[in-house]
Amino acid sequence: MVFVEADMDGRLLEILCCPITRRPLLPLGADVLVRVNKAIAGGGVRNHGGVELQEPLTEALVTSEGDLVYPLVDGIPVLLEEACINWAAYNH
Repeated sequence: MVFVEADMDGRLLEILCCPITRRPLLPLGADVLVRVNKAIAGGGVRNHGGVELQEPLTEALVTSEGDLVYPLVDGIPVLLEEACINWAAYNH
């Protein structure tokens, strides 16, 4: 899995963790972001809150294991359990 630098402060990124697993979060790589957005465009991708996603993600963070994806909105991470995508369920 390839990760890219986020536009956020590196020190902030060092302290962020997944609110569910407590694992570190890393910027989601562009190649994986393309796959996530392709799955969203195909329909049926839901976040933990049960809401089907309609809009592509512009940026995201992912757990160190690559299974949970958290969107960034205007560069701000949305670290709410209901906002994350269980990417492992869609990434076969």
